[in-house]
Amino acid sequence: MLKGSIVALITPFNNDGSVNYEKLGELLEYHINNHTGGIVILGTTGEASTLSFDEEAQIVEYCVNKINKRIPLIVGSGSNETEKAVKMSRKYSELGADYVLVITPYYNKTNESGLIKHFTMVADASLCPVIMYNVPSRTGMNMSLHAIEVLSKHPNICGIKEASGNISYSTKVSKYISDDFAMYSGNDDIIVPMMAIGSKGVISVLANIAPKQTAKMINLCLEGLYPDANKIQQDLLDVINDLFLEVNPIPIKAAMNHLGFNVGGYRMPLDEMSDKNKEVLFNELDLKKEIIY
Repeated sequence: MLKGSIVALITPFNNDGSVNYEKLGELLEYHINNHTGGIVILGTTGEASTLSFDEEAQIVEYCVNKINKRIPLIVGSGSNETEKAVKMSRKYSELGADYVLVITPYYNKTNESGLIKHFTMVADASLCPVIMYNVPSRTGMNMSLHAIEVLSKHPNICGIKEASGNISYSTKVSKYISDDFAMYSGNDDIIVPMMAIGSKGVISVLANIAPKQTAKMINLCLEGLYPDANKIQQDLLDVINDLFLEVNPIPIKAAMNHLGFNVGGYRMPLDEMSDKNKEVLFNELDLKKEIIY
């Protein structure tokens, strides 16, 4: 079962807005060498909604070849159009993804029966296991517990990225954790509480800049050493909160550029972080550099 610190990787861009594959390769090696347990590409943090289908396929092929099975590769393949999600999940699994990450439909949010059919059709089509992604702050819908119960029994659905930020709800979701179905925290600010109720890891924005510390936090939880893990959580909490001063991935890319990763800018409609928020974020990063590294 997939577990550990799983980075929600940014997509680096050149000055002309094209994908910077040289930098992408550097980032993949950086995470492989710094205890990251898995890499998510084409997610929210990777600005997938602004990438063309051809660009997405090229990124998947590049990452599959570069990683070469050294750690698991999870590819975002969700859509609010079921047919598109089915095609992308099939395509990326054929290209060599180890897992696909599939968000709930957004805008046309569907009802419970439609949600179950949506994920079932994707899971039936994918050649690799499916991780569902619940993030109501972005999609406008929260998965019903009954839908999760039904879908957790599908043989090709292996887990859920639970990013509601609601521990009470997440605790109810944890009822469906089994040997065949895992929960992963989708929120960096509650990694330790989520691990305490049964999560197998985190799909993390923080891990882009602090892979070792994020991995250490997860491993301490897996060993039952929650006070030690919570010390790391508390030490990094201000950094985590500042990484969400503006919509993700604006702050994490600003942070990475400040720390020397040189990952480039954004695709519209995302824009540069405000000077006021940059100052807050950069001051905190400079203060916590020793902890981050």
